[in-house]
Amino acid sequence: MKKTLLFAALCVSMSLAAQKQNEMYLAYIRQWKETAIQQQIDYGIPASITMAQALLESGAGQSELALNAKNHFGIKCTNDWFGGVYYHDDDRKSDCFRQYYDAAESFKDHSLFLQRSRYASCFEIAPQDYEAWAYRLRDCGYATDYLYAPKLVKIIETYRLDTLTLAAMQSGAEKKTQKTTSKGLAKTQDNTVTPTHKHASHKRPLKATVVRKSDPIMVINSDPEPPYVEPLTAKQERDSFFLAHTKHKQNGVSYVVAHEGDTYANVAFRLNVRERELREHNDALGRELEKGDRIYLAAKKKTGDKDFVWTHTGLSLWKLSQDEGVTIESIVKLNELDPTIRAFRTRQKIYLKKVKEESNNGGLGIAE
Repeated sequence: MKKTLLFAALCVSMSLAAQKQNEMYLAYIRQWKETAIQQQIDYGIPASITMAQALLESGAGQSELALNAKNHFGIKCTNDWFGGVYYHDDDRKSDCFRQYYDAAESFKDHSLFLQRSRYASCFEIAPQDYEAWAYRLRDCGYATDYLYAPKLVKIIETYRLDTLTLAAMQSGAEKKTQKTTSKGLAKTQDNTVTPTHKHASHKRPLKATVVRKSDPIMVINSDPEPPYVEPLTAKQERDSFFLAHTKHKQNGVSYVVAHEGDTYANVAFRLNVRERELREHNDALGRELEKGDRIYLAAKKKTGDKDFVWTHTGLSLWKLSQDEGVTIESIVKLNELDPTIRAFRTRQKIYLKKVKEESNNGGLGIAE
């Protein structure tokens, strides 16, 4: 009878525990767990902490900031932020928050944000100690809510997010082992030597050659010449580029977003256009392409699709031009700006087309 009652009590307890887990939270965890794990491998921030902060700050991706600005960590604008912005009431009315192209970019920026010296002491704590991490983050000033740390701990324990940290630690250890092994030649069981570089991975193992001092010539084994591969046509190259880069439009002009490793040179080659022409479309003469930058495929317009925009402190003129699809030259002329301007020092009203009822006197402060 006691065993039956004990079993029934256990079932009720498990049922109540299961009810505490929000299905929306579980779906969010499934969607972003690999990203959180990768952030730990790349930057050392426990995956459990990253995921708990994302869940808490974004309401599992359903907050206004997450939906409209793709900001899943509530990170505000700082003087060194040159990306998009979104104004939202928080500690103050119309606080400036960072805006991202997608949520994955928000996860990475969160990791970069925690690399600041302000949070250096967090990395003295073992990644498994999520409770100490949570309280240290709060003490370093990540959030003003005094209960911020207990909230993170509760989310981690409710959804067993500590398992993400352990998975990241295991994955990181495996990659480190693979990297160490790949530096040389891997021996097989029959004492043959297998080249570990990617071009030789499909070849048969080469027998190790023993060279004696008396041998007049040392013979070095090398891979045979690779088979001939038919190069892609210009159309195939262009088509393959657009399979990986989705087209978007701003102000009636098509653009794509740069991926890791993209350069103006290789993008121009794949699109079969001149590199200088592509750079001129993007006001990028003398500027290198970075991941997340917009690449306009045609010349930007001389006027925008709206009358004006408000800038924020630190926004570069080039970024404003790219965001609105309007040439830098046109923005400078419309607003009578100093042509050497680089970034805005204060929040400013910038016109994107001529407006009859108002005049803009310029006088804009700049940051060198």
